[in-house]
Amino acid sequence: MDLLQLQLKLTPDILDTMQKRYKILHHISLMQPIGRRNLAQSLKLTERILRAEVDFLKNQGLIEVETIGMKLSDEGYVVLQEVSPYIKKIFGLNELEKKLERKLKISRVIVVPGNSDTNELVKKEMGKAVAQLIKEFVKENDVITVTGGSTVAEVATMMPDHLSLPSVLFVPARGGIGEQHEYLANTLVSIMAKKTGASYRLLHASDQLSETTYRSMLKEEYIQEYLKVLRSARIVIHGIGDAITMAKRRKIFKEIFHHLKEKKAVGEAFGYYFDQQGNIVHKTDTIGIQLDDLEAIPNIIAVAGGESKAKAIMAVLKHYYQQILVTDEGAAREILKYMK
Repeated sequence: MDLLQLQLKLTPDILDTMQKRYKILHHISLMQPIGRRNLAQSLKLTERILRAEVDFLKNQGLIEVETIGMKLSDEGYVVLQEVSPYIKKIFGLNELEKKLERKLKISRVIVVPGNSDTNELVKKEMGKAVAQLIKEFVKENDVITVTGGSTVAEVATMMPDHLSLPSVLFVPARGGIGEQHEYLANTLVSIMAKKTGASYRLLHASDQLSETTYRSMLKEEYIQEYLKVLRSARIVIHGIGDAITMAKRRKIFKEIFHHLKEKKAVGEAFGYYFDQQGNIVHKTDTIGIQLDDLEAIPNIIAVAGGESKAKAIMAVLKHYYQQILVTDEGAAREILKYMK
């Protein structure tokens, strides 16, 4: 029995206090600078209870309270980082990760607390986890390619400013999909590059092309050269979408939309649509990375969460190329329900 387990046996109330203070530090780290009222609303605590906890954390030197709001101190960052593994153990997330690795047959799963369907901040935590993986895997002169989407956008947001990658090149994994500008892959690679001092290239190509236009563009020298760079990537970061939601967002042709429904498509990644068994039921003609290209790329990171994404995640991860999944507790527990 380790020290943590002994403490919980002798003083079980310490668990509630630890979780509460961890959540406060964690929320401040994601939302700083933040005022007390907004933090209380986010945590669903009364301002009276929060005031006492904030005073404690301030006296411990873990947070700084300024006119514009609260933020973590340097010591607060260290404590939050060092306590996180214990919190994961307390929440049972370590065990959850191992179960998913076995069930999904992939090498590594990272599960963050919460459910992004009901709490948008959980996406930030997934983004932070992916940013840490980039730091772990990246080497000099690497090419890193990313897709778009709201969850991948949080990877860009959570990239640490102190991470210096002057020799690295960020590139979009595919053309734009005509959604919100802040979620486009072109936008995200520029943010990631600027935050880390890296270089980036943009891909000026529509997400949806007619077959004739697609075949024609593939012959262009610029596109050929771009695809060569794209296929040299060592790190791929991609989201996973619900098939029908993505089809609607991309305003896909009616006949294709009906085809996806008929084939019971549930998941989407890289412009490929998958049914629950992982079969490809439709592929969008788009300039960018293809599934076959992924076989030669050593570090492929999927990031997606929320209970509603469970079926989509399972469908996409049935493909052999997948290696790492970053998800949340909501999706993880829902996946295990389906896979019993």
